[in-house]
Amino acid sequence: MRCRSLCHALALVACVLMAVPAWGADHAADPPPPAAVEGAAVTRSAQALIDAGRFEDAIVALRPLLGQDQVDANVLFLYGLASLEAAQRPGRADDQRDILLNEAIAAFRAMLVNAPGLVRVRLELARAFFFKGRDGLARRHFELVLAGGVPQVVAARVQLFLNLMRARKRWSGYFGTAIAPDSNLNAASDTEIIYIDFSGSRLPFRRQGDFGARSGLGLSIWGGGEYQRPLSQKLRLRVGADAVQREYSGREFDQFFLAAHAGPRWLAGPRTEISLLGTAQRQWLGGHPYVDETGMRLELDRRLGLRLWARGTVSARERDHKLHDFLDGPLTELTLDLAWAAAPTLQVQMSVGYQRDHASSEHWRSLSRWARVGTSLVLPLGFTLGTSAQMRRTYYEGNGCVHQVLDCRQRLDRTRTFSVSLLNRAFTLFGFSPQLALIHEARVTNAQALDYDRNVAELRFVRQF
Repeated sequence: MRCRSLCHALALVACVLMAVPAWGADHAADPPPPAAVEGAAVTRSAQALIDAGRFEDAIVALRPLLGQDQVDANVLFLYGLASLEAAQRPGRADDQRDILLNEAIAAFRAMLVNAPGLVRVRLELARAFFFKGRDGLARRHFELVLAGGVPQVVAARVQLFLNLMRARKRWSGYFGTAIAPDSNLNAASDTEIIYIDFSGSRLPFRRQGDFGARSGLGLSIWGGGEYQRPLSQKLRLRVGADAVQREYSGREFDQFFLAAHAGPRWLAGPRTEISLLGTAQRQWLGGHPYVDETGMRLELDRRLGLRLWARGTVSARERDHKLHDFLDGPLTELTLDLAWAAAPTLQVQMSVGYQRDHASSEHWRSLSRWARVGTSLVLPLGFTLGTSAQMRRTYYEGNGCVHQVLDCRQRLDRTRTFSVSLLNRAFTLFGFSPQLALIHEARVTNAQALDYDRNVAELRFVRQF
């Protein structure tokens, strides 16, 4: 019964979207008319076939035009639309359905590479990903469609798609890899002279031994996944894990991070969901266990409007250091994230956070606050430009002399992180596209020999769209 209702809802959505060709026609028909009269006639014929529901015939008519040196945008759009609708024919074999959906995705993606502002095309691409079961990609494109000032009837149907994906969500995952040269692996200061107060005098001392920044070329691999098991109509059980591996020459600076979480997810309303998760994680440094953390995390996700989403997170963890017992103790953290789709080609992310570290040694107890702003701009020719800036302040309790602060004042760190990235969506290798990211991080502190500058360049390979 539930399956029949779902199919009925999807059919209704498809009918409504097909019933508003006037809205999308202007967006998809901007390119100049075909050079050949014959091509124009084929295009008009294919449009008539699609309007009549003869999608397979439209595909046959349009396919020869795809082999031309320059394919008209209208041809790509109609071919993608016909393939998408033909894939939904009742009784269609799964392998044929996948082939048709892949054809539709390829056509729509080719159009968006050169003209990322085509909202109707992005809508159809989102639908293709939805029917293929690629909900993460479908959700992203549906949300960008809502930022395009679409008619109210289309916005309502897009919201229906989002609700259906939210209800049917089961598996999700991610994977990536990067080559990452780092100018300061150990986040060390190059300061040579420090001052020590002794018998009423401030004496300079030169640091001895092997100190200062050490550079290296690293390989980073990360991935994770989650499964959600339905417990009732509005309740799910979430179980997931994440892992990050970063390796350099030798083992001294190798890092490995492993985390797991489990707990209920409650669909509190059409735009709100709440999760309460138990968490556990371990970090290795140089091949040896470094720190363990266990605790709880409360997540609140809410859509505030067609273009604005919010997430609030509260976590409490118990930290167990394997090498430094004086750093053991509870850790609390609060974050608020906002995502705003300013336009179909521009997204803005904002984040603020607070962290309290209750280390067993009062000299290492700290309070941190931070703010971050990021943007993602989709450009023509298949490029996506990303930027990010974060400012963080950390205050330490206790005697500052432990941290070599002059006059034993309270230690204060200011850390700034800036990054810029460029992704080329037009080039893919086994479904992954290259992304170049440049990251600069600097810490300014009143604690001697603890300031640093760090530059990281990462050549990443990420999943297209």
